[in-house]
Amino acid sequence: MTRSTYDAIIIGAGVIGACTAFELAKKGFKTLSIDKLPESGYGSTSGSCAIIRTYYSALETCAIAYEGWHYWKDWKDYIGIADEHGLIAYHNTGCLVIKTEHNHQLSRVCDMMDRLGCPYEHVATDQIPDRLPNADIRQYEPAKRPEDNGFGEPTGPAVSGAVFFPCGGYVNDPKLSAHNAQRAAEHHGAEFLFNSEIVEILNDNGRVCGVRLKDGSVIHSPIVINVAGPHSSKVNAMAGVESGMKMKTRALRHEVAHVPAPDGVDFERQGLVYSDSDISTYCRPEIGNHILIGSEDPACDTQDWVEDPDHFDTNFSDQWNVLVMRMAQRLSGLRIPTKTSGVVALYDVTDDWMPIYDRSDLEGFYMAVGTSGNQFKNAPVAGKMMAALVEACEAGHDHDRTPLTFHLDHIGQDISLGAFSRNRKINQDSSFSVIG
Repeated sequence: MTRSTYDAIIIGAGVIGACTAFELAKKGFKTLSIDKLPESGYGSTSGSCAIIRTYYSALETCAIAYEGWHYWKDWKDYIGIADEHGLIAYHNTGCLVIKTEHNHQLSRVCDMMDRLGCPYEHVATDQIPDRLPNADIRQYEPAKRPEDNGFGEPTGPAVSGAVFFPCGGYVNDPKLSAHNAQRAAEHHGAEFLFNSEIVEILNDNGRVCGVRLKDGSVIHSPIVINVAGPHSSKVNAMAGVESGMKMKTRALRHEVAHVPAPDGVDFERQGLVYSDSDISTYCRPEIGNHILIGSEDPACDTQDWVEDPDHFDTNFSDQWNVLVMRMAQRLSGLRIPTKTSGVVALYDVTDDWMPIYDRSDLEGFYMAVGTSGNQFKNAPVAGKMMAALVEACEAGHDHDRTPLTFHLDHIGQDISLGAFSRNRKINQDSSFSVIG
C-alpha cells in the first residue's frame, strides 16, 4: 500500500522534531512527522528536565542557546497559535554555576558570553547562600560515590565562587512544548502520524525516496530527516549512513530524582537552576516545592549505554540515592525519601556530547541527532537551522565543502553549521557530560 507523497518526512515528534516540522512548514514544505509513540513529546522529550541555559563548552552551542532563550521567554509569540492543551510556562529563575578546576573557573564560558553579549555576574563565595537557599559552600571535589572513602567529607574550606546567568530557567512541561510546536506546525499544513514504526529507509540510486512502515505501507518523499532521539543510531543504520560518519550516536540511560525541598526552604519560589561540578550534580525547582536532581556524569559513575532503546531498565537503581546524597552535600537539610520518584530515560549522545545537525552521505537524508540531555533548550533554533540546511542543500549548496553560515536573528551573530558536522573532530573543550 502506498500513501501520499510529501516534500519531507521527519522521523520523530519530540520537541526538536516538532520544531523542525514547524519551521519547514512555514517555508512551504509539505511535511509528515512519523513517530512510533502515541503522542508528540512522548519519548525522551518527556524525560527532559527542560532546563534553559546559555552556557556550554563551545561558542556555537552557547550562541544557539542564547538565541533559543529569546524564543522560550516569548513562547506565545513564537508558536503564534492557541493549543487546546494550553501553552507551556517558562520560569526565568536564572542559573547559578559553581566555579571549579573542572570547568576552568568558568573563565572560558565567560569569555564566550562576552563575545556573544550574553549577560552574567560573578558571585563571591560568601554570596552563594544568597542565591541558593541553605547552601553549604565547602568544597567536595572530586565527586565520589557513597561507598568511597571520604564521601561527604569536605576537601577544602570553600568553593571558589560562582557565576550567575540571568538568561535561564526552566519549562514547566517539556511534553507540552512538543505538542505546542506540533499544533503550530499543523496550522501551517504539517501532518503527524503516530503509533507508526519505520522499518526501512528507501533509496533510489543514492537518493532517499521515502520510508516503509511496519504495516507494509510506503510513504514517498525526496527528503527524510532523522530526529529520532535515542533511536537515531538505529535509523542511521537503517539508512546505511553510519559508515560515512566520523561522529556516532549512542543511547545512554539516565536517572533524575524528584525530592522535597529541605524543611523551611521554599525552593519552588526561591530556587533556581543550579549546576555544580564540585559535586557533579545539577538541579532545578519543581512544582509542589520539590527539586529535580540530575548527574553531570563524573568519572566515578559507570555510564549505562543501551544497545536497544526499545528495551532498557526503567526502574530506579542505587544511582537515585547517589544523586540525592550528592546534592545533600550542598543543600543542607535535604532528606532522602523512602519512596523514589523521578524519571528514568534515555539520552541520545555523540562522542563529544555536542549534537549533529547535518546532511548525510545519502542525498536527501538529514540528521538532527545526538541531542538528548542538553539540546531541549535549543529546539526552536535547531528547527530553524535544519530548515535552512535542507533548503540550501536541496538548492545545490555543498555543505560538506562549504559549511552553511546561519544567522541568529535575536543576538545578531553568524555561526557555521560545520560545528555540528557528522565528520567534525571531537571537541576537546567539551565537558563530555550532559553540560555539553
